[in-house]
Amino acid sequence: MASFEELTEQMANAMLAQQNSSTAAGNGTKNSTRPDLPPSFARHEGMTVDEVFRDLNKSPLFMTELEDNDDVAALQALAYEGTALENAAGFKERGNECFKVRGFVDAREFYTKGILVLAAEERKRGGDEEPGGRGGLGGGDQGAEEDARGHRDPENKALRGVADDIIKRAKVVDAKRKKDAERAATEKRREVLLQAAIQARGIPTRRTEKPPDMEDAGIALVPNPDDPRSELSFPTLLLYPVHFETDFIKGFNETHTLDDHLGYVFPLPWDREGVYTLTNVECYVETMEGGLLKMGRKVPLLKVLSTGKVEVVDEVVRIYVLPKKEAEAWVKKFKEQKAAMKR
Repeated sequence: MASFEELTEQMANAMLAQQNSSTAAGNGTKNSTRPDLPPSFARHEGMTVDEVFRDLNKSPLFMTELEDNDDVAALQALAYEGTALENAAGFKERGNECFKVRGFVDAREFYTKGILVLAAEERKRGGDEEPGGRGGLGGGDQGAEEDARGHRDPENKALRGVADDIIKRAKVVDAKRKKDAERAATEKRREVLLQAAIQARGIPTRRTEKPPDMEDAGIALVPNPDDPRSELSFPTLLLYPVHFETDFIKGFNETHTLDDHLGYVFPLPWDREGVYTLTNVECYVETMEGGLLKMGRKVPLLKVLSTGKVEVVDEVVRIYVLPKKEAEAWVKKFKEQKAAMKR
């Protein structure tokens, strides 16, 4: 192989030879006394600069283009080190990187290359396992030829179809990921607004280790959970301790009163004696100290909760409803039981 200095001198001599040739032709004479060029330079005598450049381009030192032949293709294949699976995984990763920045065309190209690598490997394995088929030399050549056609044919419809399917699926996954992220952001924002509303009203709350399963019920801002000016709504449990019964109200707004809800709850289906009426009941809520606070039927819920004495546990407000005639005895018994528990 010629050294860099020799190749440079060949270019200079070629330019000089072309100049001398033009001068000799103009004078109609030939310089017969000029010494002969060295063998490595003589083969370029009489060539133009462009011809010498094309000849030099065949040298690896000056090479700017590669000829499209099987030998060169084999050398290019050496650039992919590792197993077929590793190479395919590499193309996939590069495709994913392009997809993240919306480079769908480039992503498809990398996905396609990854598929081609795996397809070639599968054909190779199939040829090795098939008796009397591609396992021989002819089969190997055929597999390599098919692989070459797959690489060289940029319009391979089958592989393009697979690549397009991958792109479509990736877009679906990306859209779902965005939707999930937006939903999570919305839920977080609403939770922040809700907690701010509860704290602004001075309502104590607490969660236990095993809260009851209330499905989708919970403290909420209504009618618009994204508007801090909305009202607070509380799931509420009406307890009838004398008869061991309960009623559940999914949304008891802070501005609502007991009459607003007892009006449609009564009459109770199990109240055969008809003792539970709007004018014949007393209602109580338990305080944080274990006592009882009487709740008027026309008092808004917020007025009771904002006293700071009543704690909302596991997002549920609990209200005891008793017939007037039995209320005093039940309250006395309740306090005695609480006092005994503190001992």
